[in-house]
Amino acid sequence: MNEEQLSKRLEKVASYITNNERIADIGSDHAYLPCFAIKNKMASFAVAGEVVEGPFKSAQKQVASIGLTSQIDVRKGNGLEVITAADAIDTIVIAGMGGTLIRTILEEGVAKLTNVTKLILQPNIAAFQLREWSEKNNWTITSEAILREDNKIYEIIVLQPSKESVEWTAQEIFFGPCLLKEQSAIFKSKWRHEANTWQNIIQTISNNQPISDENQAKIHELKHKIALVEDVLK
Repeated sequence: MNEEQLSKRLEKVASYITNNERIADIGSDHAYLPCFAIKNKMASFAVAGEVVEGPFKSAQKQVASIGLTSQIDVRKGNGLEVITAADAIDTIVIAGMGGTLIRTILEEGVAKLTNVTKLILQPNIAAFQLREWSEKNNWTITSEAILREDNKIYEIIVLQPSKESVEWTAQEIFFGPCLLKEQSAIFKSKWRHEANTWQNIIQTISNNQPISDENQAKIHELKHKIALVEDVLK
């Protein structure tokens, strides 16, 4: 992977940057995504944020090596603190982290979202956390994608601020409103696998008698999740 050829996952993320946007890529690693977006005129300016020294230096080197230092500013900092009002960022990308961590970044950096018009989020796990956040903060989900790469399944969620209150059903938060409507083959494969995994965990817990109150609660939670999946896939 490089600035010319992104991974399948990042290429899909980049596809939602569409109109010479001013972007911030949080957790940018080698800054491949902002480099790709600038070179392909998807973005006109980018901040590449990194909190870890090694990836920060790698991103600086990458941007300098292809002569994009005037359009991509690589900054070291935690989450959205790398963004300033002068950047006039309209699109924020956060990809390749857990949903809980992405949610924390958004919550801690909420003051930086005032003029942002699009969030492109790619959680590796716990995508429901971001849908819950969107509901509580009035960001509507305008698009979702699910894809398989290197035997892993990834979800992408695109959000825009809403002037009206946002409400999702329990199913929509769990599965994703757009993904739920589409129900692609990958979607069905993911949730069948998850349900089978949860059933195996229930069996393992049940084989260890006596079952503690904590494990009883865990079984109840997993059975609820399995029922949600069965109801959607029936």
